[in-house]
Amino acid sequence: MNSPSNLPTCHQAFLPLGQSTIDSLNISVETFQHRETGAMHYHLRSDSAENVFLVALRTVPEDSTGVAHILEHTALCGSERYPVRDPFFMMLRRSLNTFMNAFTSSDWTAYPFASQNRKDFDNLLDVYLDAVFFSRLEELDFAQEGHRVEFETIDDPSSDLVFKGVVFNEMKGAMSAVTSTLWQTLCAELFSRSTYHHNSGGDPEHIPDLSYDQLTHFYRTHYHPSNATFMTFGNISAVEHQAAFEDRVLQHFEKLDQQIRVELEPRLDAPKQVSKPYAFDEEGDTEGKTHFVMGWLLGDSTNLLQSLEAQLLSSVLLENSASPLQQFLETTDLAAAPSPLCGLEDSMREMVFCCGVEGTDPEHGDQLEASIFGVLQKVAEEGVDQPQLEAVLHQLELHQREVSGDGMPYGLNLILQALSPATHYADPVEALDLDPVIEQLRDSIKDPNYIKNLARRLLLENAHRVTLIMTPDKSLSERRREQESSRLASLKAAMGDEDKTAVIERAKALLDRQAQEDDPEILPKVTVADVPESLPELDYTEQHLGRLPLTVYQQGTNGLVYQQLSSKLPQLDHGELAILPYLTGMATELGLGTNDYLATQHRQSSTVGSISLFTSMRGGVNNEQDCLSSVVLSSKALLSRAEEQAQLMYETLTAVRFDELDRIRDLIAQQRARREQSITGQGHSLAMTAATAGMSPVAKLHHELTGLHGIAQLRRLDDSLANQESLEAFAQQLQALHRKVLHGDWEALLVAEPSVTESVSIMLSTAWSSLPIQSGSSLALSEIREPRRECWVVNSQVSFCAKAYPTVPSGHSDAPALTVLGAFLRNGFLHRAIREQGGAYGGGASHDAGTAAFRFFSYRDPRIEGTLNDFDESIRWMLSTSHQETALEEAILGVIGSLDKPGSPAGEAKQDFHNRRFERDFAQRMAFREAVLGVSIADLKRVTETYLTHEQGSIAVLTGAAAVEENLDFIDGQGLEKKELG
Repeated sequence: MNSPSNLPTCHQAFLPLGQSTIDSLNISVETFQHRETGAMHYHLRSDSAENVFLVALRTVPEDSTGVAHILEHTALCGSERYPVRDPFFMMLRRSLNTFMNAFTSSDWTAYPFASQNRKDFDNLLDVYLDAVFFSRLEELDFAQEGHRVEFETIDDPSSDLVFKGVVFNEMKGAMSAVTSTLWQTLCAELFSRSTYHHNSGGDPEHIPDLSYDQLTHFYRTHYHPSNATFMTFGNISAVEHQAAFEDRVLQHFEKLDQQIRVELEPRLDAPKQVSKPYAFDEEGDTEGKTHFVMGWLLGDSTNLLQSLEAQLLSSVLLENSASPLQQFLETTDLAAAPSPLCGLEDSMREMVFCCGVEGTDPEHGDQLEASIFGVLQKVAEEGVDQPQLEAVLHQLELHQREVSGDGMPYGLNLILQALSPATHYADPVEALDLDPVIEQLRDSIKDPNYIKNLARRLLLENAHRVTLIMTPDKSLSERRREQESSRLASLKAAMGDEDKTAVIERAKALLDRQAQEDDPEILPKVTVADVPESLPELDYTEQHLGRLPLTVYQQGTNGLVYQQLSSKLPQLDHGELAILPYLTGMATELGLGTNDYLATQHRQSSTVGSISLFTSMRGGVNNEQDCLSSVVLSSKALLSRAEEQAQLMYETLTAVRFDELDRIRDLIAQQRARREQSITGQGHSLAMTAATAGMSPVAKLHHELTGLHGIAQLRRLDDSLANQESLEAFAQQLQALHRKVLHGDWEALLVAEPSVTESVSIMLSTAWSSLPIQSGSSLALSEIREPRRECWVVNSQVSFCAKAYPTVPSGHSDAPALTVLGAFLRNGFLHRAIREQGGAYGGGASHDAGTAAFRFFSYRDPRIEGTLNDFDESIRWMLSTSHQETALEEAILGVIGSLDKPGSPAGEAKQDFHNRRFERDFAQRMAFREAVLGVSIADLKRVTETYLTHEQGSIAVLTGAAAVEENLDFIDGQGLEKKELG
């Protein structure tokens, strides 16, 4: 309990409940409750200048219409104080934010942002609070963001009706991923009564059932402060935050006499097995395309001990290839690879543990189930070795201490970690302060029966289990299209003339609304004057470990040590380049020296938090035809393991085993499964990579190694390795390539706390002194500048479009203007045309200076021809329209916000190190930043006219077979070569 003197200071409208210091995170968590409405506020007090805000609402849908998801979108389309059509996207342009978004989870909806600029933070807070609690919820916005029917030709009632809507198309794309279908189907079977039975994002079949009145009713009951949780992080005080909450929102509400919560699921009396189809639209047969998943409903996720016990058991079973269950799933002859669902899901009210495989056949279901139970039974009877349990706790401790922030602000990561328990009326402080429970587990695992009992109680004796077998169905997509067409035909048949006129009038009204120019000055903003003149330059020292160069960054890493070894890639021929991704992907997955891969995986888990080998390639700063490349071995560990970390890295470079042929075969199958599953989530990136493949040697190589061409190659390789001779030959090729890459010109990087860098450097000199230090050839690639026009047929209900133009590298004087042009076209034209009017989930443009290419893209798009035409129309709009200086400033702010976005302490150091190796030192980056601030509208028009010429454009489209048929004349007319993944 906290004594009154220990309670945090707060605004008079709030009641202080307690505060807790969490030393391992360098934060203090302060807890408050609003006196009138009961709204909770958790403030994570920190010295960080990157302040974070999040407000979350418990949203518990009772169907699969996507009401919470559609409401998340529609709430951001205008509010009482800011009655503009699109305040969220408009603020993206008027802000220096480091993060802005909104999320719909299975049982909550959250609206977070982050900024390093106090004026900007206050501006965004005003807009977010008004958007959430005083949304206008216009019916036309619901039609745009959610769903609507229109005539295919909008003013021709004789044409067919079609469904439109951003969320409708987004979820068609999301549910094209087999992983999403698997998870949604499993949850529907595990949960019969609670909200998790339904698709919170929305099932495309049911989204059109949602009415506008249902949406507004859901808003009134769920978007109320009594159902809200406020969370903040950073150096702005809780009192200041609360003054804003009270003034702008809370004083206008009274407590709501209802409590929205997720009830516990009634337990099954006996396990059940379910068979369901999934849509499979690829060429070829369906043999070996079945997914097999087992799911258990475990305990309450808000009980931290139960949660960490479940995490402990899950990690013991699945942490790495040496874990007993993961080893079986990876090596069984009954399937190609472990299921992407394997692991523990602990973000819902009750936890779910999953395991299974993909690439199997239905008749193997019983055998797979029996084998999995055999593994679990063995763990329950024999337990696991004590070092393995210690290794799992080591990973938990490392994760607890790491200061992240490269992909998402560190403060937001912490807030999201605490959000789930807060949503379920539990104490989020416990979810942040794991150290006491980790210590309790460390004591518990001394009992050899502890893990045995966990396996027995949580899994073997748990009757609430579902075995799901999902089989491929090549006709399912067509049946769904027919059902949708039949539904639309019935709707049309029931329409009278007045109904048809109403549909036409609404479509025109929506177009008018989308075309209206709102006064942006209604919204607050920052300006170029608020941009700091420069950024801080990181300090580093350079020394030598014997002959090995070492660069040291002293950063606040909270007790973690980051080490890297890097070298330029040597000259490689085409065959060596083709297998380079397989070498980097499996080098840390094979055995070392006399130890097999199982022993090596144990060693990694107990030594480092992660270890990976990867390559990095960029075009030259002044010539995109140059290839700058490196191969990097990277790891992180607790300080206490730094010496073991260094030795492990040295052996990973010098002693990899390539004689584990079965392991190599399994790893390739797993890589294939992961890459295939990623297509619908990364379709826009893959399309842009394909469209730019003819513009520079690095771009071509990216497409061949990591793009769609690379996925097609991986499929062929995987199929070929069923032949033993081919497998042996492949292993020999990998070994030869490894020897060639090893004999490079290595250098080292160390990032650690200032107090330990000297002692760690001494350790490294012992571990790495014998690494080869020899100058050799550097990778050079053949020059290329040629157009590409391709249509890739993939398993998707939506499309991903890209168009690209060759431009200049970052050192060219036109590169800053081209970078700003991407933001300018997105803000002024593409967002409205591609997303609002076209119905795609996203779209835009950007300049990639690394490959010297300007790229248009769309994401989860119902159109192909219309989108590609909109890309062209945006160019005409840029050249033929008189543009405002305010629009230019907004585009510049967006670019600067991206350039200035902070990372984690270690991430910033690593980025600075590699930028300097790739000719992008601090002076070059600051010169580019200064040039961005000086871009004019005349510059934008000039670079548009110079580089975005029709004859130079390259096109790539990813889409499903049905869309190819529907757009065949256009695809052929554009000269797009149809390509299959093989």
